[in-house]
Amino acid sequence: MPQQIAAIGRILAVTGQPVGEDSVCALLDGRGHVLMTAATTEQALAMAAASAPDLILLDLPVPGLISREFLNTLHGQPLLQQIPVIVLSPNLDQDRLLRAFDAGAMDCIGKPCEADELLARVNVHLRLKLTRDRLAQVARERQELVTLVAHDLKNPLTSVLFACEMLALPDCRPERVPRYLQIIGDSARDALSYICDYLGTQAASARPDAATTRACTHIDDTLRWLAARYELQLESSGLKLRVGLPGGHACVGINSNVLRQIGENLVGNALKYARGGGELELLACPGATGFWQLVVQDRGPGVPPGFQPQLFQPFQRLQANDAHCGVSSGLGLSLSQQIVTSAGGRLWYEDREGGGACFRVELPEVSCGEHCD
Repeated sequence: MPQQIAAIGRILAVTGQPVGEDSVCALLDGRGHVLMTAATTEQALAMAAASAPDLILLDLPVPGLISREFLNTLHGQPLLQQIPVIVLSPNLDQDRLLRAFDAGAMDCIGKPCEADELLARVNVHLRLKLTRDRLAQVARERQELVTLVAHDLKNPLTSVLFACEMLALPDCRPERVPRYLQIIGDSARDALSYICDYLGTQAASARPDAATTRACTHIDDTLRWLAARYELQLESSGLKLRVGLPGGHACVGINSNVLRQIGENLVGNALKYARGGGELELLACPGATGFWQLVVQDRGPGVPPGFQPQLFQPFQRLQANDAHCGVSSGLGLSLSQQIVTSAGGRLWYEDREGGGACFRVELPEVSCGEHCD
């Protein structure tokens, strides 16, 4: 029968015994585990809270330590509840054994014990703990993906809804009908494209030999696309659109669809909070050396100073009870900032001179090449 490879983890040993060549600590350290030691309850709890271990070994007796109280205190802290605890005790009668399990111990071993038995039990509990951690990480990543897809589908679906509402108006201008139909078709295709991109990304990430290419996007193309997609929506909200294109191509290192989504999030904010605010400007301009900026600015009320520190935190809304929160998740700015940061850039807010809001997306400039979108 094949022997299982030992799981390697971070172990906190709470012990009153000297660390010698024959000690439990020396045994675990010799097997490659990252070992931390504590001699008191206070020290053990502080170390666990500062850097949670994968397993705690309670090597009794420890002066001044009552194991039941220690376990109750440990498992009373939400971030430490899932850490398995193995109790080593020279006095492990049935009553003590039941009390230890009742207090939350995962395993109990009588002392003295064989080294192979101790290592085998440690290995089992480490494997279970690390497996639970991996499953929890997968669950978090899946939830993040679901949240991201749902948020990014909101923008094209909002455009579809807008065009449908305009077509349903009794005074809908006939010459605009083809444009509204085009918005519906283009938005639906964008939604399908986002889904395909996510599915393709997931499949590619599962291939260890997947090749990567450096993304390149023309900011002027993104500005033109945003203007074509949102001009009528901005007009219906009382916003006049002005687009300032750079002289020549300004190429930045990010996927074109991703930059469009970031731009949509920023334009969507103006549609929600700067309605009737006069104008919305979409600009491209040089940033810091080696960077270009995409700027979205309006003449709306801007962001109150007290709310600005929360602006890029997830699930934050400027007006929690306004009419637009039914379609607002409070994730757009947070997700956009994460994406821009991962592309080596910055996204920030500043009050616009003369009043209004100004969002700046600064991304690294790249040379236009065969991979430019």
